[in-house]
Parts: sequence; structure tokens; C-alpha cells
Amino acid sequence: MNLHAAHPLAPRPWALEIKGLSVRLGRLDILTDLSAQIPAGGQTVIIGPNGGGKTTLIRAILGEISYLGRFEFQPPNPRLGYVPQRLAFDRHLPLTVLEFLALGLTNRPLWLGRSWEVTRKSLELLREVRADHLTGRRLGDLSGGELQRVLLASALSQRPELLIMDEPATGVDVYGEQLLCELLEGFKGRFTILMVSHDLPTARAHADWIICLNRRIIAQGPPESIFNSPALAATFGLHSGS
Repeated sequence: MNLHAAHPLAPRPWALEIKGLSVRLGRLDILTDLSAQIPAGGQTVIIGPNGGGKTTLIRAILGEISYLGRFEFQPPNPRLGYVPQRLAFDRHLPLTVLEFLALGLTNRPLWLGRSWEVTRKSLELLREVRADHLTGRRLGDLSGGELQRVLLASALSQRPELLIMDEPATGVDVYGEQLLCELLEGFKGRFTILMVSHDLPTARAHADWIICLNRRIIAQGPPESIFNSPALAATFGLHSGS
């Protein structure tokens, strides 16, 4: 059964169309001839097993790795916001949350101080992700959920038209997951979201469009189509029991 063909492509308008994307690292084919659409203004979730190429796809979209094929954005050259799965940094660095956000809002060196406008914008972004109480905390002292909200605030500082999130719930406690869900609901309609997630309940609850990926596109479509089809078993290699 051709699951990919069983689900029609997303209707226009779309924010991103992926055409014939392939990624090869050394002698290993990571992604093979991917074609998919990301509906504009919606929340698309990419699901698939570990090693299935989800983060590789994100890196290709961000232009961090070489690939064959092409991406077509609407509008062309959109503003991108990116929330990585984790941030590699020295946790002993004496950098506060407010200082971290200021780095992305100005080219002025921190030792020269922050302007009132940069401080105002930083506090506004933190309030938007319910993290304004963290302003004076050191970045290295934050919990997983707190750090993810700060990274989200940093991504929002780009005024994104397309927000890309790679496993935003990784290392987040139950309260953090609930807060993330509330924030995702609040973002609906503001901009397009493309998110990688292992959390199938989150995908079912928030996605308008789901892409099942395991080195190739297994299926794509609205949640009700994906979760009521053999797509999940085919994607994750599960046995149906029959």
C-alpha cells in the first residue's frame, strides 16, 4: 500500500514546499526523494523514529547541510525562528537570561550596557513565553523547561514567519509540557510552525498537518487521517498483530 499517495498534499496556501529532497552523508542515504508541503499559518509536526532523518530535514531547511532538491518558500526568503533541541554552552558562564536575549537584539557589546529599548523588548518577549520572572537568573541555572522557553523567546525575537522547533519538549517536566501546549495554542494563526516531536499525543492535539518520516515520506495529512491509518505502524516499524 502506498501510504504517501493515500493522503493528498496540503491545499494552498502553503508556507514551504519540499521538492525531491535527498541528503547523503558519506555513503549513507539519510533522506531520499522527499516531497511535502507545509500549510501556511498552521502547525505541522514531523514524527518518526530515532535515526529517521527528522533533525537532518530541519538542518537542510536551515541551510546547515548540503542536499539535493529544493525548497520553495511562500513568501520567498521568510524570516525564520529556530528553537533547537538543546543549546550547547558553558553552564558556568555568568550570563543572565536578560543578557542572553539582548545579544540577539543588538550588536552592542554587553559591557557597554543595554539600551532601554533592548531591555523593553527582552522583557516583552519573556512575558510572551511566561518567563519574565527569569530575567536575572543565570542561563546555566535554568531547568530544561525554563531554558526551552528562553530559547523560544529568542526565536520570537526574529519576528518569524516560519517558526521551526526541534523536539521542544525534550527534558521538560510535566508542568513545562503543559505550558508549552498552552503557548502553542496561543501561537495558532500568528505564523507557521514546523515542529519535530516524538510525543504522539502532542502531535494529535496541536498539529493541523502531520508528516510521517523514516528516511522517506511515509505519509502526510491531517491528524485524523494519519492516526486512523496504517501510517504510524509503517513509520515506526510496529507490528499490527495480525
